[in-house]
Amino acid sequence: MLAGCGSPEARLRKTLAAQITGVVHLPSGVIEVSSELRVAPGAHDLEIVGSGTMLKAGKDFKGRAIFAAEGARGVRMRDFSIDGNRAALAKPLEMAPPENAFRLYYPDNGVLLDRVEGAELSNLKLANVVNFAILISRSSAIRIRGVEVEESGSRNARGRNNSTGGIVIEEGSRNFEVRDCTFRRINGNGLWTHSLYTSPRSEDGLFAANRFDSVGRDAIQVGHATRVRVQENTGTRVGFPSEGVDFESGATPVAIDTSGNVDHSEYSGNRFEEVNGKCIDLDGFHDGAIRDNRCINRRPPEEYPFGHFGIVMNNTDPDMRSENIEITGNDIDGTKFGGLFLMGSGHRVIGNVFHHLNKAECNENAARFGCIYKKDEPKMLESGIYLGRGVARFEQTRGNVIRNNQISGHKMKTRCIAAGPGVSLAQNRIERNTCSDYSR
Repeated sequence: MLAGCGSPEARLRKTLAAQITGVVHLPSGVIEVSSELRVAPGAHDLEIVGSGTMLKAGKDFKGRAIFAAEGARGVRMRDFSIDGNRAALAKPLEMAPPENAFRLYYPDNGVLLDRVEGAELSNLKLANVVNFAILISRSSAIRIRGVEVEESGSRNARGRNNSTGGIVIEEGSRNFEVRDCTFRRINGNGLWTHSLYTSPRSEDGLFAANRFDSVGRDAIQVGHATRVRVQENTGTRVGFPSEGVDFESGATPVAIDTSGNVDHSEYSGNRFEEVNGKCIDLDGFHDGAIRDNRCINRRPPEEYPFGHFGIVMNNTDPDMRSENIEITGNDIDGTKFGGLFLMGSGHRVIGNVFHHLNKAECNENAARFGCIYKKDEPKMLESGIYLGRGVARFEQTRGNVIRNNQISGHKMKTRCIAAGPGVSLAQNRIERNTCSDYSR
């Protein structure tokens, strides 16, 4: 138990510095914190338990996070709240430049775990955090369950999100799970992995049954990782409010995003509504599966200023090729433009439903909605499924199977499946797809 004299913060700090193992019981009530609370060096099998406890950053708080653990083993935190006092502490901050570990760049986080082997975070409530609610770096065997995050994340000098606000797992972390968590009103990304190009990829992860409501950037992003499953997550209002979207950096909001080099992963059974951007982005994704996901937009196209295709492939990372993706059983309903932008080879696009496509009515509404993305590829945004020659670099788009898909929307009967310059439909197996016109 806590002991000693002085303020509640001083007593807590003294206890954490002295106790390497066992249980630390946090006192009830609000404890104002002036600098980061650090778990003792070498701590192991340590449990930190609250009982009506709120840790609140003071107006002059200085530190990487309110709670920080480094080089520890077997740390458990549960049953307490953190208030990051964003109103007092937030200031304009640009997104971390490339090749900057987030743990070194972003201060004022909620919980920071670095080089921790074995951690469980459960029944925590984090609100008003300036940057990341939870930041996990270079760690393994991480379990996060039943955590609530709301009203968190900072903005840059232009008032756009800088990716912060949710939970990020970075720098080659391994064996992690985040499940049954709730994210509300997050400025940047809700839940994601991130590793530098020069760092090991994160691996063996699960994001399952999490809920998202009003996320300014991506609800979920899998970045530079392998063997990650994204399953049965739900969400609404991704990319809202529109004025916070970082369009200057090309950060189109996505329900489930990908970056870096990602393989042997699966996105399945996820359900999202009202996405002001893309449903699924596969930039860097290869040798994996996209199964039984659903995205639906019910509003007119002008209410999605950053609306896009439903599913998009890309190849920004130089170490990957867009190959061998299974896209089956997905339901994409109500996209501003097309249903699927496909590139590369060995993909199997089978049994999907793409309906209420091209709500912008391109290219007839080109002046209103910017339908001509590239002058030499005028069919791109008006097509249901578009086979492109690559984005970041050239790809041979051939040897793909596109079968038994239902494709309907504005002029889809005649614009159902199209190919860009240098791509031959005949070099792909396209059969038994149903194409029909359907008003928005």
